[in-house]
Amino acid sequence: MTDSPRSHAAASPDAASPDAASPDAGLRDAGADDAGVHDAGLRDRWHDTLLAARAGADGPDPLPYAENLLARWAEPQRRYHTTAHLAAVLDGVDTLAGHADDVHAVRLAAWFHDAVYRPDRTENEERSAALAERALAEAGVPEAVVAEVARLVRLTVTHDPADGDRNGEALCDADLAVLAGDPREYGAYAARVREEYGFVPDGAFRDGRAAVLRHLLDLPRLFRTPHGAAAWEARARHNLATELELLASSGAG
Repeated sequence: MTDSPRSHAAASPDAASPDAASPDAGLRDAGADDAGVHDAGLRDRWHDTLLAARAGADGPDPLPYAENLLARWAEPQRRYHTTAHLAAVLDGVDTLAGHADDVHAVRLAAWFHDAVYRPDRTENEERSAALAERALAEAGVPEAVVAEVARLVRLTVTHDPADGDRNGEALCDADLAVLAGDPREYGAYAARVREEYGFVPDGAFRDGRAAVLRHLLDLPRLFRTPHGAAAWEARARHNLATELELLASSGAG
């Protein structure tokens, strides 16, 4: 978990957490056999995105990269940041594809943005970006695209793209679209976040989560793309305010 606005709760970086694969392991070297069965559709999406990003250049077989990434997204410490979240962000990028200047770079950034994830650590985005830099260069992606993907992954620390950063706006809006779910969807999201931080005591979680919600509600806008602003902003703010009220009432007892 980070101390940034993208955090879902608050925890000490020294808190205990479940074991996870080393975030510094090479992408092709880590074993994917332990990750179980993954959605074939995600493999196909990775394959198509990587080939498009290569722009006709030769490169190694995309499949081992997909298997390794999917294994990372299926690690046992994850409850919200899972392959389901990955698929949802990719769906959001598809919705916002027309807004992006380089949708292939945005899709690759979606794959890597939480590829390294430990809920009790603050350096997840940096390690995910470094993983993207190593893996995509090895996979035959042009240097400029690799640099853009890594920049986008690092941007998810703040979800605060500069005006005119259309790739950043598309990625950040897709990542935050979960906030605009219907009541059942948002409730399930909030419950998974709490489970992911199960090692954090209730009071500390309430305080940290409430701080995040207040920060988000204080932002002048959550979504930067025209679609996000029109379709997601109002519902997301309603959900955030409702959760904040529920946290306050649960703490009052």
